[in-house]
Amino acid sequence: MATRYPQAILVSCEIPWDEQGVLLEECFRREVRALLGHGFNHLYIFGTAGEGYAVTGDQYRQIVQVFWEETHKDGVSPMVGVIAMSTPQVLERVRFAFDLGVRAFQISLPPWGALDDSECLVFFSQVCGAFPEARFIHYNLPRAQRVLLGPEYRRLVAEVPNLAGTKNCRTDLTHIFSIATGAPELQHFYGEHGFPHGCLFGECSLLSSFGALFPAKTREFYQYGVNKQWDQLFPLQAEYLRVMDDFLAPTQGREAIDGAYDKMIVRASGLDMPLRLLPPYQGFDEQVFTKCMRQLRRRHPKWLE
Repeated sequence: MATRYPQAILVSCEIPWDEQGVLLEECFRREVRALLGHGFNHLYIFGTAGEGYAVTGDQYRQIVQVFWEETHKDGVSPMVGVIAMSTPQVLERVRFAFDLGVRAFQISLPPWGALDDSECLVFFSQVCGAFPEARFIHYNLPRAQRVLLGPEYRRLVAEVPNLAGTKNCRTDLTHIFSIATGAPELQHFYGEHGFPHGCLFGECSLLSSFGALFPAKTREFYQYGVNKQWDQLFPLQAEYLRVMDDFLAPTQGREAIDGAYDKMIVRASGLDMPLRLLPPYQGFDEQVFTKCMRQLRRRHPKWLE
C-alpha cells in the first residue's frame, strides 16, 4: 500500500541561543548545512528538542525564514513543527510558513486539556483542511495529554486526506503494532528504540536523535530496516542503544527536557552549539558535556571515526 509521505530519515535542527535568548543565526545555518552535507534531506524544526513550545511569535517567524532559506532546494524536504494551545494559534503559525513555501508540517494536539474523539477530529479537520496542498505529520506524544493509536488513526485517515504520517517515540511494542497496522497509509516515524519493530509490520521511517553525531551508522541502521535485513538490523540496534546510553550516562540523576540532551548531541558532532535553552528550562552544563564526550571517546572511539 502506498503511503501518503515518503519513507525517510527525519532529523531535527536545534536552535542555538545567545545569553539574551537571541538566535545565533550563523550557527543555525551551519547546523542545517552540516545535516544536509551528511545526506539528510528531511529536516525539521520546532519539535520538543527544537523548543517549538517555547519560541515567541517573532522568534518563530525569524527561524522559519532562515530555515526555509537554507532548505529551499531541489531534493530537500523541510518540515516545520507547530506546538500551540489552540487551533487558531496553530493556523496562524502554519499560515506564515505556508506562505513562504513550506508544504510539510508537524502538529501536536493542544495540551492544556485532553481532546475527546470529537474535538480531535475537529482539530485535524480544521488545521489540515485549511491547507489542502500541504501534508501534515502528527507529533504523537504524552505531553499533549492524549496518545493516539491505530483505531483513532483509522478514523482520521478516512476524514483527513492530507494527514500523511505520525511521529512517535513509543517503545511499547503493542502501541507500535497498533499504529503501524491500524493506519498503514500513514508514514510512521519511530525513534531508534522503535524503528526496527515498526519495520516488522510494514513500511516505516526513522526519527533520528543521533544522526548529527553518527551519520554513517544512522544511514546504515535505516537501510537495514528498509531492506528488512533483520540479522543486521537488530544487532546494530543493540549496539546503537549501548552507545546512546553510554554517551548520556553522565546526565543520570537529572531528568531534563529533550533539548538539553539533543543540544549536547549537536555539540558533540563538532558544531559550536550552545547548551542553553529558553527559560525556564535549563540545559546541562559544560562539565556534564565534557564527561559525556570522555565517556564516548573511551568506550566507543570507532563510532567517532
